[in-house]
Amino acid sequence: MRSEQVLDIFKEITRIPRESGHEEPITRWLCQWAEDRNLPCKKDSIGNVLITRPAAPGKEGVRTIVLQAHQDMVCEKNAGFKHDFRKDPIPYVIEDGWMVAKDTTLGADDGIGIAACLALLEDDAPTGKIECLFTISEETGMDGAEALESGFFDGKTLINLDSEDEGQLFIGCAGGLNTNIRFQVRRGAPESRSKTMRCTISGGIGGHSGDDINKERANAVQLMARFLYDQIGNSLQVYSLDGGGKPNAIARECTAVVGVADAAAFKSEFESFAADVKEEFHSTDPGLCFQAEPVRAKGNPISLNASKRIITALFTSPHGVQAMSQDIPGLVQTSTNLASVKAKVDSNIVEIVTSQRSSAKSERRAIAAKVRANFEAAGARVRHMYEYPGWNPNVNSDVLARTVEAYRTLFGTEPEVKAIHAGLECGLFLEKFPGLDMISFGPTLRGVHAPGERLELASLDKFVALLDEVVRKFE
Repeated sequence: MRSEQVLDIFKEITRIPRESGHEEPITRWLCQWAEDRNLPCKKDSIGNVLITRPAAPGKEGVRTIVLQAHQDMVCEKNAGFKHDFRKDPIPYVIEDGWMVAKDTTLGADDGIGIAACLALLEDDAPTGKIECLFTISEETGMDGAEALESGFFDGKTLINLDSEDEGQLFIGCAGGLNTNIRFQVRRGAPESRSKTMRCTISGGIGGHSGDDINKERANAVQLMARFLYDQIGNSLQVYSLDGGGKPNAIARECTAVVGVADAAAFKSEFESFAADVKEEFHSTDPGLCFQAEPVRAKGNPISLNASKRIITALFTSPHGVQAMSQDIPGLVQTSTNLASVKAKVDSNIVEIVTSQRSSAKSERRAIAAKVRANFEAAGARVRHMYEYPGWNPNVNSDVLARTVEAYRTLFGTEPEVKAIHAGLECGLFLEKFPGLDMISFGPTLRGVHAPGERLELASLDKFVALLDEVVRKFE
């Protein structure tokens, strides 16, 4: 198996729509790919796909390996960039040793895992039986892993190809859930002599709400709430509020249209706020942009009281790292992400999405309860959704030992063995298939879940070599 082959397959995958919840095109493509190569393939009722390569002659006694990747990708794009993820191919460039999507997500999470599986299935090296499992909707709730039925695959050893740091082998991950908030509001006439202003915060780096949450990057929704909270005394009324995107992405942009008593003071204070925030985040988010301008009012604003309650609740909502692991130095144990807020000018509903992660179920549920309490106190209806378990490390894992030895043999150095704060499907697999021996590794990806996502090509070479070595020498 060659890394050039893996990259070529991934380039083909970038042309196939595969937004979470709308994976039908990639599901069909995988099934057709298997049929074209006369490989056994099956699809369950939800859309999970399993493609199998039978054992080579003389390798029938080798234990089956399951290779696993997810079909979907996080679909995020820069504001103003025209792109339809349901039909347009991902635009990318290759420069300075990286494959980069500059204005959208690249989908290397986890398209590169899919490509590696397919390249291995095509390879003519004699191996034992290989089962390649492609799950759906990992990014939005791990629906595919949750729906897997007993017996869908046979192997007792699973290699998850959904990690993002070459040289690191993962044997544990956090569990998580989403907390969704909904305010029912009434709209009415603006306050007398109210002036309408639109303010925008953009240019944040964003990133993965698990893997990047400890990097202290700007959250545009949190920053907007912080500024607007200080404006409540300016007879603030919200017309619309739109910030953030996916639950597992840090919010990069937020726009608010508000009515205020003193537009000049509002603009001046926003500019002063912008200067302070740019200094705060000069290292992590050097591209932050702030703009405030008068606009013509459309529709009616949310009432003064409801605007105050919503802005206050957003401002007081926790965000970021809540606790570090007491056992693994440097590992985030618990975090929460204030992911998005949507208040359209023609709607009486304000929707807010947050997500919580923790290696400890009790802490995960405790921080989710804190978020719930904060918004319920402001009059919102709150639901917890899509909870998935963590994956407890097994340092005595057989596949771990084999992968560490393969890494030493290939590269002459020791890999790092770690747990990760991001969520992997491995916790759900272990619940459904007790005794499964698992490991996760991948090439180096940066900026996942945000425009600018990129794949380091040198790390792809090492990732492919390692996977090939482990599978070929498995017994």
